[in-house]
Amino acid sequence: MSREPGFRPHRVVVLALDGLLPFELGIPHRIFGRPKDARGRHLYEVITCSVRPPGPVETDADFTLHVAHGPEALATADTVIIPASYELGPVFEEGVLTDELAAALAHIRPGTRLASICTGVYVLAAAGLLDGRPATTHWAEAEHLQRLFPKVQVDADVLFIDDGSILTSAGVAAGIDLCLHMVRRDHGTAVANEVARRTVVPPHRDGGQAQYIHRPVPDPQLSSTTAARVWALGRLHEPIQLRDMAEQEAMSVRTFTRRFREEVGVSPGQWLTQQRVERARHLLESTDLSVDQVARDAGFGTAQSMRQHLQAALGVTPTAYRRTFRAGGDGNSGTDGRSLAGRHGEVGVPR
Repeated sequence: MSREPGFRPHRVVVLALDGLLPFELGIPHRIFGRPKDARGRHLYEVITCSVRPPGPVETDADFTLHVAHGPEALATADTVIIPASYELGPVFEEGVLTDELAAALAHIRPGTRLASICTGVYVLAAAGLLDGRPATTHWAEAEHLQRLFPKVQVDADVLFIDDGSILTSAGVAAGIDLCLHMVRRDHGTAVANEVARRTVVPPHRDGGQAQYIHRPVPDPQLSSTTAARVWALGRLHEPIQLRDMAEQEAMSVRTFTRRFREEVGVSPGQWLTQQRVERARHLLESTDLSVDQVARDAGFGTAQSMRQHLQAALGVTPTAYRRTFRAGGDGNSGTDGRSLAGRHGEVGVPR
């Protein structure tokens, strides 16, 4: 990767553990390998390392990967990502790090942003980094994770959790959601949306894991709530009542609410707020509309209402968000690994 004086891309180091899932290992390289600034410079540099010196790492498939970097690479990271592995051994079974893994993690500098995909969260939990913090993993492992690490606030309903300096995701494809979210957090929705388009994935998926959990007795006669969501998305600037959405599906409010939560993973009200926040972010980044006009067009009604919702979702005011992610900026916001919002600030791995 070519370098220019005074410019340093944000370095993402992916920790490859034996038994890893090749698909999940490739997600960070695909997502973070795409974004560029207005001058065509890569905003991220992605490398892979092992807990051992450079060499082979076993996968859960019928092939082995050769990893060119050892654990020392973790000391150079702005962000460390730990994908899932099926061979975590005592980490998964007893909740303790192996000596080899502990030595590798000790290279991580305090203040480094940490993220896990699927069962990679067990490594963060075993290192004691998730005590008292919210985290998620694949829904099938959530109960086990909670039993093994009772101090962790496990949420099995979401696709990912951003807790500032530590982020965790649900299984497999939720790693794409997580990585796109980090790009969005670092450089705004326009950059993240372009990455999503090139990767041929949605820039933002609605709801959580509830929509993917198998339900043993589904009723095939129940209709979807898709039409109501499409209808609402075309009217975000208008007041939308729950009964209005229910009428689009010819359901009672009670039935619609239950069905909506089953399909999307959140309530209709929560979903509407999410969509309005996303609309407001887009307008703040891509238009010169006043904050009052953005609030009206996004359906918040008043600037004060929008300010409260953006503060709750992002931790910043509309003006601060626009200043950070205004289209045409230098594209370097967020490259130090710090979040716009995070309840716990920055943490590193205890040495």
